Amino acid sequence: MKTKKQYTCTNCGSISYKWYGRCSECNEWNSIIEDVISNNSYNSSTSITGNNLTISSLDKDIDEPCRIVSSINELNRVLGGGLIPESAILIGGDPGIGKSTLLLQLCAQLSTSSTSCFYISGEESVNQIKLRAQRLGLVNTQIKLVSATNIHDIIATIKANKQEIHLVVIDSIQTIYNPEITSIAGTTSQVRAAAQMLISLTKLIGIALIMVGHITKDGQLAGPKILEHMVDTVLYLEGSSNYQYRLLRAIKNRFGKTNEIGVFTMEQSGLIEVSNPSEMFILNTETNYSGTSVFASMEGSRPILVEIQALISPSHIPTPRRSVVGWDSNRLSMILAVLAVRYGLTLTSYEVYLSVAGGLKITEPAVDLAVAASLISAASNQPLPLHSIFFGEISLSGEIRKSTQSDLRVNEAVKLGFKNIFCADYSNNSSTNSDYNIYNIKHIKQLKNIL
Repeated sequence: MKTKKQYTCTNCGSISYKWYGRCSECNEWNSIIEDVISNNSYNSSTSITGNNLTISSLDKDIDEPCRIVSSINELNRVLGGGLIPESAILIGGDPGIGKSTLLLQLCAQLSTSSTSCFYISGEESVNQIKLRAQRLGLVNTQIKLVSATNIHDIIATIKANKQEIHLVVIDSIQTIYNPEITSIAGTTSQVRAAAQMLISLTKLIGIALIMVGHITKDGQLAGPKILEHMVDTVLYLEGSSNYQYRLLRAIKNRFGKTNEIGVFTMEQSGLIEVSNPSEMFILNTETNYSGTSVFASMEGSRPILVEIQALISPSHIPTPRRSVVGWDSNRLSMILAVLAVRYGLTLTSYEVYLSVAGGLKITEPAVDLAVAASLISAASNQPLPLHSIFFGEISLSGEIRKSTQSDLRVNEAVKLGFKNIFCADYSNNSSTNSDYNIYNIKHIKQLKNIL
């Protein structure tokens, strides 16, 4: 058998037959690795006969899949209601963030409801998994444990037990190797081949598959980008070692909403669900401090209230410092410029510090109004009105633009006792509820009269 070398980009998965220091497709430096592959030549003169495939019509009735629903409601929310048979799920996250813990808890929950789960680990021995399960209090469960890294052994084990398997967990896909491929485990060719074999098998026998994926130093899922295209759902477990909470976010989901999140806290007994995340990110609603505002954010279909904190102090250096935690620093620069030109608040000789409390990261532009309110409050050293929330995008002209899903944001705020809603172009459609006030802000200058 002849072999040849090819070079694969670990960032985008592109293949070339010469080594380059920089990928020609994604322009990433030092991402090219060498793969040694077998060269089974294809004889074009050989006649290959395929099977006649069954053709289906789109307008025919579909068989609604029966989801595998666990008692972990936050996970069910992110998945769109539960696990779909024949689906493949990829979950990533920082080392030690809780991926294996969450999946072990999932298998334990499902095994109590006559759902057979195979937990296959290439990183831990069976005894190590048992010790971890004992620490989490999951000893009296019927989880089937296997420690293996050879893909052929794993495939054979799944086939031999296919009548009793409903879910297979692979921890992790980077540790699985195919002995027919000469490169080491974790390389692009090994990950792609192992994932393809597992996904094809699970769709063939009708079981659900969850694969744990490593991440790079940049926070991206390791391995070929095609791996994310091959699976049905991509989940990412976010968090920080400084905070107990964990966010499970759906980056891709063919059977549910993308960007949907589930919130957990990491305790000694494992990951615990948080039914009301807003209460976790807002510490005190009865005391007001200058520079503090509350933003009604949307994470998927879930409204979450978070606290925006700003601090402004005089600077004695030519270029004052701008520090941002949990938000885009470029966006802060834009808001400061708009405040200077459209509002009349110039902070060129002041240091500006902005933080999203609780370590949450916000990307939606609707936070602009809350940030501007915090900066104005910090500059004047005057607290904002008590029990107030802010949401709305600020344009370069200073106009406030309407945010999506305003009803959900307002309902969440009212439920938690907020009475003053500062937003753009929102009308109270409920004629019976007059417990809160709506302040429609069309331009940032209006904040002078209200605040």
